[in-house]
Amino acid sequence: MDPERIDSDYDALVGLIYQGALEEQPWQSALPALREALDAQVVSLVLRPPSADDQGVILNCVRPEQEQNRDQPGAPLADPNDWEVSAYREQFFSLDPFVNLPLDKVIALEDILPDKELVTSNYYLHYLQPIGLFRILGVDTAEPGGMLARLRFSRRRSESRFLSRERQLLAHITPHLRRAIQIYAKLNRMTSERDVYAGAVSQLSVATMILDEQGRLLTTNTVGRALLDQADGLSLRGQHLHIDGRDINKELQQALATIIKAQQSGETSLVRALRIPRPAGRSDLGLVIRPVPTSQWSEGQSSPCAAIFISDPDLQESASRHILGELFDLTPAEANLATLLARGLSLAEVSTAQSISQHTARAQLKSIFAKTGVSRQAELVRLVLKSVASLG
Repeated sequence: MDPERIDSDYDALVGLIYQGALEEQPWQSALPALREALDAQVVSLVLRPPSADDQGVILNCVRPEQEQNRDQPGAPLADPNDWEVSAYREQFFSLDPFVNLPLDKVIALEDILPDKELVTSNYYLHYLQPIGLFRILGVDTAEPGGMLARLRFSRRRSESRFLSRERQLLAHITPHLRRAIQIYAKLNRMTSERDVYAGAVSQLSVATMILDEQGRLLTTNTVGRALLDQADGLSLRGQHLHIDGRDINKELQQALATIIKAQQSGETSLVRALRIPRPAGRSDLGLVIRPVPTSQWSEGQSSPCAAIFISDPDLQESASRHILGELFDLTPAEANLATLLARGLSLAEVSTAQSISQHTARAQLKSIFAKTGVSRQAELVRLVLKSVASLG
């Protein structure tokens, strides 16, 4: 084969491995290319092994049926998306002799289990044989954060063993797979952290909006999207925020320009605040704009530049009664009363809403005071609003 063609194919394969860390379905482009490069029937990437309480994450790519060699004996390869995946997870992972390999070392199944022993094993008789597989080549690799990836290539019994050049190819791409796994793991952790923080902010009924250096909306949370959809005082025109009223909208645009300029010069402590009237007669929105901290390596085009936080007084923070009860050992009735008081109701209004007497309400309030360590209703409201119950 032309050496230049080999180099080109290898470069493309490496590119797909790195691209896989960014794909919505990880490595959906790389796995078919890897299967073809090693002339395998099946390639599997195990990102999280199954266990008794976890199905794990196993990505499979099988040679399309029309591409399988009809001249070779043996039953057609089973669909990897049904029986064998669930069976492996539920029954055969614990029997698999081809796990916990030395990191970054390419190993074939016959290196650790001779064929004559394999064919008598339960793993072969009840798993590999029914799906038409026999020869396996694999490598395990791990990124610094601890994520372990297991890459496996499988062939039929009638096919040749994996050759030295195929082992060498797998050895050469393993460092790239390890780096790609590291990128994937880091992105996953960042996404998880972002979702946790975003969920906490939304639970507090605060709208968040992120704008780029041109003032264009990049993203918003569910609370922010609801406000924009209402278009009551604040709306989206094109990709830019707009406030009803020429003067107040001009004030918003000037504040955004100031914040964006501050962000670009590294002044991330600057803050601007506005009140947004709402024509429908609801309470004014409170809006705060601040720069998004950035690293010295960030490039400005379409990158986060300004963060906007909007509070709607008409949206009630919903403290979790369950969490409030756990925090302060309150009964369900006491937790409910404390939550209603935190929403601004008077004790008399709570009594009416709960269909209880004021005497009962006062007795519950006295018990709440004793359990929470406060002595005044205002202190209780402040305690509830500042507690983690609002994040539940």
